[in-house]
Amino acid sequence: MSSCHENGPRASLLPNPSIQPPRPASDRPIIVALVGPPNSGKSTLFNRLTGLRQKVANFPGVTVEHRIGKAKLKDPHEVFLVDLPGIYSLHPRAEDEKVTSDVLKGERPGFAKPDAVILILDVTNLGRHLALAAPILSLKLPTLILLNMADDLRVRGGKVDVAALAAELDCPVALISAAKGEGIDRIQQFLLGTAVRLNAPPARVELPVLQDVPKCRQWAANLGMRASYRAPAPPLWTRRLDSVFLHPLAGPLIFIAVVIAVFQSIFSWAQPVMNGLQQLVLLSGRWMTNVLPDSPWRSLLVDGVWSGVGSVVVFLPQILLLFLFIGILEDSGYLARAALIADRTMAKLGLQGKSFIPLLSAYACAVPAIMATRVIENKRDRIATMMIAPLMTCSARLPVYTLLIAAFVPNVRIVGGFLSLPVATMLSLYVLGFLVATCVARVLKSTVLKSTGSSFMLEMPPYRWPTLRSLGLRLFDRSKIFLRRAGTVILGVAVVLWVLAHLPLHDGKAPDLQNSFAGNVGKAIEPLIKPLGFNWKIGIGLITSLAAREVIVGTLGTIYGIEGDEQSKGLQQAVHQDLSAAGAVALLIFFAFAMQCFSTLAVVRRETGSWKWPAFQFSYMLALAYGGSWLAFHITSFFLG
Repeated sequence: MSSCHENGPRASLLPNPSIQPPRPASDRPIIVALVGPPNSGKSTLFNRLTGLRQKVANFPGVTVEHRIGKAKLKDPHEVFLVDLPGIYSLHPRAEDEKVTSDVLKGERPGFAKPDAVILILDVTNLGRHLALAAPILSLKLPTLILLNMADDLRVRGGKVDVAALAAELDCPVALISAAKGEGIDRIQQFLLGTAVRLNAPPARVELPVLQDVPKCRQWAANLGMRASYRAPAPPLWTRRLDSVFLHPLAGPLIFIAVVIAVFQSIFSWAQPVMNGLQQLVLLSGRWMTNVLPDSPWRSLLVDGVWSGVGSVVVFLPQILLLFLFIGILEDSGYLARAALIADRTMAKLGLQGKSFIPLLSAYACAVPAIMATRVIENKRDRIATMMIAPLMTCSARLPVYTLLIAAFVPNVRIVGGFLSLPVATMLSLYVLGFLVATCVARVLKSTVLKSTGSSFMLEMPPYRWPTLRSLGLRLFDRSKIFLRRAGTVILGVAVVLWVLAHLPLHDGKAPDLQNSFAGNVGKAIEPLIKPLGFNWKIGIGLITSLAAREVIVGTLGTIYGIEGDEQSKGLQQAVHQDLSAAGAVALLIFFAFAMQCFSTLAVVRRETGSWKWPAFQFSYMLALAYGGSWLAFHITSFFLG
């Protein structure tokens, strides 16, 4: 097996000291890089090997993320796995591919060269994926090659002689199924023996000229023949599904139907749990009011923290249900087909199919979506995608939309009972964000960001049944992110807002809310927002929501809690009392278009290396939000009389 090792100090092994693994008393920790092509099952394997003992961090100097986790081993040695971005070669075209290449070569500042490599390949696509083994073995690091999706290979009639392939490569090779846990013991044996094998002799396999891609592919093809590799036949049901899902007419219609079904389910399935959580927040708030002595601390806890944070937490079931459906569609392989269908639409906008994946992930959060634009080689296409990504309806908007829709839109059935009016309203907001994003993209690509077209290549993963483990880890991770934000950003805003709402003191007593510092801020901007149908309370929410869009829900919860409304009538009724129907429509439009997220602006600044593009993005989105809200308010007022 090939090997080399740097014996120097490893103080800069990990970029973030907060996730620095502890050093064993007998030896330093071992770092093993997990690499492979996209859609090879790399992340599934990482989750299985580390469980919940993993953290996400950025590489030093860039916004490219990696995950690091401690392997679950029955051994005193500590082995840490680093899940690197997917690659096809060590000659990168995008930033995330360059980071992986630099880490493996020991050229990434602040991140030392790994001690060993686990290369995971899709055995059902071994003819293409095996070419990556040549550059990986050329690194002369202890390497374990994993042929993933062994279950698919068997079922579909394929075969490979693992022992022959290992002999040809002069390194260990194992046939596994990361999804089902087959062959995991071989990986654990490799990890347990990594420290012993660090000084193993270099491999004797002859590698092709690595810069010559055709020779690498020919080398891989010859290896496959000598290992008696027989590619599995495409499943009949995969061909049949693709004939429908990729049909020029049926494909887009099916995608639209899937989206409608997802949102209908989110409203109908999540509502009982949300109602239960809301009652729990209200009852617990009343209980704390009764048991705690009357003091400013009780007001801070109940009216500030509990009303603010609790108002947002009740939307967690709806957000998790959305991510559950996204996870099912992604893990099943359907979203890759949707990206191929979207390439036709993207081309009409001057973009490419690779823009679809970041834009799709923006429905979860714009921050990782903007980082995902690294896969787009063309810089102008990449910036254009960044500029429109926040117009996609992220999950942070979901609590705002749900609150206003529940307060103002009657729950009646439409379209022959197929849809409810609240679901149709929610869908229209998602469609509106997408349509405006396409118009902005078209304008940008025909003016300041004009560029030539580029090809779009996408490897179609096979259709698979999503695993409960993978979906469970995804939802657990999303819950942590949501609750962390509720416990930090929203909590912080609620506390600051409560303080500002109780100052300045007059004769030792807190002022009325409208005469407080918070009220004065809201009244100061009220003339600007009154033409949109908003009052000073909404104005306070618009300011605090610059930290994060969903903060407005917590802000209103705190405001009405201080006034005594939230605990008695509920947040929906309190909002209904302060906003007209036309004002509610205007507020929905405002949040559909406005850039209410400093985190997104900061990421755009890091990705573009300048404040020019974030400033442009904030300005044009604010102009869209104000103009759209003004039109929505006056048009709705006209029709409602």
